[in-house]
Amino acid sequence: MTDDDIAGFFARRGDLDPDAYLELDFDFECAGDPRAAAAHLCSEQSTAQWHRIGIDEDFRPRFAARVVELEVSPRPAGFSLPVTCAASGPVHACRATIAHPHGNFGPRLPNLLSAVGGEGVFFAPGIPLIRLQDIRFPDAYLAAFEGPRFGLAGLRERLNAHGRPIFFGVIKPNIGLPPDAFAALGYQAWLGGLDIAKDDEMLADMAWCPLAERAALLGQAARQAARETGAPKLYLANVTDEVDRMPALHDEAVAAGAGAVLANAMPVGLSGARMLRRHATVPLIAHFPFIAAFSRVPMHGVHSRVMTRLQRLAGFDAVIMPGFGPRMMTPEQEVLDCVHACLDSMGPIKPVLPVPGGSDSAATLETVFRKVGHVDFGFVPGRGVFGHPMGPRGGAASIRQAWDAIATGTPVRDHAARHAELAAALQAFGTP
Repeated sequence: MTDDDIAGFFARRGDLDPDAYLELDFDFECAGDPRAAAAHLCSEQSTAQWHRIGIDEDFRPRFAARVVELEVSPRPAGFSLPVTCAASGPVHACRATIAHPHGNFGPRLPNLLSAVGGEGVFFAPGIPLIRLQDIRFPDAYLAAFEGPRFGLAGLRERLNAHGRPIFFGVIKPNIGLPPDAFAALGYQAWLGGLDIAKDDEMLADMAWCPLAERAALLGQAARQAARETGAPKLYLANVTDEVDRMPALHDEAVAAGAGAVLANAMPVGLSGARMLRRHATVPLIAHFPFIAAFSRVPMHGVHSRVMTRLQRLAGFDAVIMPGFGPRMMTPEQEVLDCVHACLDSMGPIKPVLPVPGGSDSAATLETVFRKVGHVDFGFVPGRGVFGHPMGPRGGAASIRQAWDAIATGTPVRDHAARHAELAAALQAFGTP
């Protein structure tokens, strides 16, 4: 690119119509001129070739993505990861904010992803390492999306669960049980205090545990547990499947008794999730399989907060995400970034319930609460409930006992001295 070509992909933010552009934050490492690399990044994700040969025209004023901020630092030691790079020259670490005209792709999630996370970004000349760190949408773009039907507030209303976290439990063993045994475990956990008993993300409509039969038994168990406890209960059924089957599986599960449905957002695709949102009559919950493939490497890929924002945009009412602690191998700040992405103001799109999870139990509830800093989250143990020494009823009770201690300012260990279920959880899963 010539200097004039490069300059055509830079702009002052104040000179652009804010309603016409979304903003993208990138960190990248490049070889050669950082301004040229940033211009290539803009060009490749938007206009690419911006005029026909021999014709005096320029598509950039209407279609080009533009750099509105660029910070550059030299890296004398070279790239932070070993890479094969055709470009030569000094290596720089860059942080760029790019304004991309959303008219290029419209309110279509596959087209959006093709532009901001496709060939033009991850094969931009001179940039072998790049990570999309965040994405922000103008209200004019968000207005074209339905967003969540229920959101955080709607989930709380359905469960009559206010002023506290919402308590989930992943029924274990996760995929090996027939429906009657599976439902019996869910019933016991509801009696102990769970709000939502859920399928594991890997348990779909399987021959040894058919969804319709499983949903019928768990729906019946949820209603019985609600009568006995006086509190609403939901069975969360996994309807992840080929996209064209998901609406029928939703109908089957809901008719049988499911109070919410789960879909693995990355495997079914955000467009598939948006289709299911338009069809669904119950809350839609996202799970995170495949997300680490985008987000695990710090200097490459897509920050999980971006995928969280997109799941919210697609219409999920709650987003289960990798949580705190060594099991999920996710930096604490990244977990908090995803929590904020569920709850931050997003124009007309409702806030959704963040559910950070991974090897949780009554022993970790206070830590999760302190890190999140408020009650607007879901807590989703698996073995912490269903592997409890006193069974799932005792496991669920231990979660509620831990919360009672936290809510009243009582040390959890002191509370455990008066509650056998909590004491057993601390003994089995580690003290907080």
